[in-house]
Amino acid sequence: MSQDSFDRSRCSVAGTLAVVGEKWSLLVLREAFLGVRRFADFQQALGAPKAVLTDRLGTLVAEGVLRREPYQAEGARLRHEYRLTPKGRDLYPTLVALMEWGDRYLADGPPPLALDHRGCGAPVRVALRCDEGHEVAGPRDVHARPGGPAALPG
Repeated sequence: MSQDSFDRSRCSVAGTLAVVGEKWSLLVLREAFLGVRRFADFQQALGAPKAVLTDRLGTLVAEGVLRREPYQAEGARLRHEYRLTPKGRDLYPTLVALMEWGDRYLADGPPPLALDHRGCGAPVRVALRCDEGHEVAGPRDVHARPGGPAALPG
């Protein structure tokens, strides 16, 4: 595909990075995938400054990646927890791919976290496949073309 054959002003990579492309946003998502829901628990797990965490959670809620749900412990004030939306859960393969890359190229020793399938116990990995089920090894196995209505599966 030539350099000029698609509209970069509507680039999906750039749009995605505008939503989740900041370090703290990705770390918030990591924790959400590990089951963290409450502000104090995010802050404890991440060590993020309160203002930064507030901003990142607000952005992820505004973008529909997380939703705020009220809860109230007995005798305490109303608070909110943060839950993944379907849009947020769809980011899981992205986080797993980043983790795999880090494990391969940055880890000094065994990976710090392993992901196993609950159903059978086998290790989980990200695999790129075409709609016909063929594994795609990398960019040399892909032909890029301008997108359109038929470009995304329904």
